Amino acid sequence: MPGYRPTMRLILRLGAVVAVTLAFAAPSAGAAPGVRFGIQDDAWLSHGAGTLDERLDRLQRLGVDVVRFNLHWDRIERERGAPDWEESDRVLRGLRAHGIPAVVGLVGAPRWANGGRAWNFAPGAASFAAFARAAATRYRWVNQWLIWNEPNHARWLRPTTARTYVLQLLNPAYAAIHAVNPRAKVAGGVTAPRGGSNGVSPVAWIRGMRAAGARLDAYAHHPYPSSPRETPFTGGCAYCTTITMATLGRLLNEVGRAFGTKKRIWLTEYGYQTGAYGVTQQRQAELIGQAALRVQRAPRVDMLIHYLVKDEPEAHRFQSGLYTIAGRPKLAALAFPFPIAQAGRSRGKLVLWGQVRPRTGVQRYRVQVRSGGAWRFSGGYRTTNGRGFFSVAVVAAPGTRVRIYSPQDRAYSASMPVR
Repeated sequence: MPGYRPTMRLILRLGAVVAVTLAFAAPSAGAAPGVRFGIQDDAWLSHGAGTLDERLDRLQRLGVDVVRFNLHWDRIERERGAPDWEESDRVLRGLRAHGIPAVVGLVGAPRWANGGRAWNFAPGAASFAAFARAAATRYRWVNQWLIWNEPNHARWLRPTTARTYVLQLLNPAYAAIHAVNPRAKVAGGVTAPRGGSNGVSPVAWIRGMRAAGARLDAYAHHPYPSSPRETPFTGGCAYCTTITMATLGRLLNEVGRAFGTKKRIWLTEYGYQTGAYGVTQQRQAELIGQAALRVQRAPRVDMLIHYLVKDEPEAHRFQSGLYTIAGRPKLAALAFPFPIAQAGRSRGKLVLWGQVRPRTGVQRYRVQVRSGGAWRFSGGYRTTNGRGFFSVAVVAAPGTRVRIYSPQDRAYSASMPVR
């Protein structure tokens, strides 16, 4: 996102490939088959190569269900009463014209609203509510909103307390947005996965929000991994207050205790880096599929947002894009529209799970297995369900590779090693 100040460098050094634990739980009765998969890259979306229409066409080819985009109040209304909505108008109206829903974040305070201090100091409740009301009025078609970004870190919010967040940001914006659009859903939290040296852990933050009387329709969180040993299913910290994808159950439990067991979960920022600070492109592609399987099976999770479309230009910043800095596609650019994951074995066969994301409705696909140096189709054409999901048992021994083919897209997924 423009001006993104990462809460951490995901210093992921490629180590030995961790075997995927195949004791994946079966989908629970409360699983979220309607989970939507999206993307965020404010800088690329606003200023990337080509025209905005060309960039939005690419998002459609990737099969995104939703796009996260932030409204930086400190940039939009530098002078009180003189907002400049030009950039956000262009992006949000473009998304609407392409039929791509947006989840819109409100973040950053202008100096006139917070006593002349930096953008990350909390503004007065009334002024922030006025901005939220203005945004909801201008973009009445937007039905999903995020309040702030990673407020449990001092680099994003000062004072860094749940009470400050609830009373000066979340609750005023919640009331203002709902007054304009009663159908809107407003998510609070938007927390980083750990507190770090200048922050508050997400567990303590959730509990603090409850104590402060938080009002929210969903809880948003960024479940980034902590180490190269961590997958969406394994390797998370079992006895700490960090919450990553591997410990998603902790988030569900804490949110359930604080706000009720029916409260929805939005995972609004997530990804694996490649290159010097990350995993290989092959591993990134595999983990995209595993993360999709993890959230599709989780109860109450409504969305997973991948960060980014294109790597950030500075090596010390995020390299989690589907495309390199030069714009060349990574294997992740194949994995995002066609995620696949190994979901266990049944009677000696590989259970392959995945999704065909471009467009809506039932999709046709074929499975290929690579053995002995050649790709061969395993069976004929198969069909997904109405959301593009599928689960199929195929003959594929450990050491082989699998991928799917979408005839309508004339495209293959990234291949996956069978373990």
